[in-house]
Amino acid sequence: MGTLEGKVALVTGAAQGIGKAIADGLAAEGARIAVADLQGAERAAEAYPDGVGITVDVAEEADVERMTAETVERCGGLDVLVNNAGLYASLAMRPFTEIPLDEWRRVMDVNVASMFLTCRAAVPTFRERGGGAIVNISSGTPFRGVPFLLHYVTSKGAIVAFTRALAKELGRDGVRVNCVAPGFTMSDGVKEHPEVVEQLRDVSVAARTIQRDQVPEDVVGAVTYLASPAASFVTGQTIVIDGGQYFH
Repeated sequence: MGTLEGKVALVTGAAQGIGKAIADGLAAEGARIAVADLQGAERAAEAYPDGVGITVDVAEEADVERMTAETVERCGGLDVLVNNAGLYASLAMRPFTEIPLDEWRRVMDVNVASMFLTCRAAVPTFRERGGGAIVNISSGTPFRGVPFLLHYVTSKGAIVAFTRALAKELGRDGVRVNCVAPGFTMSDGVKEHPEVVEQLRDVSVAARTIQRDQVPEDVVGAVTYLASPAASFVTGQTIVIDGGQYFH
C-alpha cells in the first residue's frame, strides 16, 4: 500500500513537465489525481485511475474556486495541493530596465497570486478533514541571485516567504506547507524554447556538484515525501533540488 492511499491530490500545471512527473509520483503512492492546467488537463488525467482533469487559469479567482470545488465534488475531498503552475521558459532574459510592467504583473499573478488563490480555496476543505499538505514549487534562482530574469526570480523568492508565513498560520489546523526549489530542469516547456536551453543548459550543468541534466523526475521524491505522512512533523521548509549547485 502506498503512502498516499485513499488521499486526493490536486496538482496545478500537471499536463506536462515537472507537474506531470509529480502527479505520476503521487499516483504511484496511491493518491487519486486531479490535474489542473490551462491546456490538456482532461487528456493528462486519463493516465490515472479515476483521474480528474480541470481546465483552469490559476491567476483567475473564479477559475481557482471552481477548480477546487470541482475537485472536492468529483473526488470526495482534497488532501494534498501541489502548486506547480508558473511562467518561466516563455520569458525572455533581459535587463530589468527592459521588462514591461504588464509582463512583470503577469509573472506575479501566475507565479505568486495563484498560490494565494489556490491555498485560500483549498484550506477550508483541509480544515474540515482535520489537516492536509501543501507543496509549493519555487526555484533555485532566488538563492543564487540569477540576473536578467528579475520578475521570475523575485516571484520565486516570494514563494519561499509565502511558504514560511502560511505554515505558521496553518499549523494549528494540521495543515503543513512546504516548498521545493528545483534547479534548471529539462522539462517539456524548457525544451520548447531552444534559446533557453542554449543559454542555460551547459552553464547549469557545469555549476553542479552532480554534473548532469536535471529532469522532472528529480523533483518527485521530495514532493512525494513532503505530501506524505512521513513528513508529518515537517512544515515551513524549502528543499533545494539542483544537484548541488547551491548549498544553504
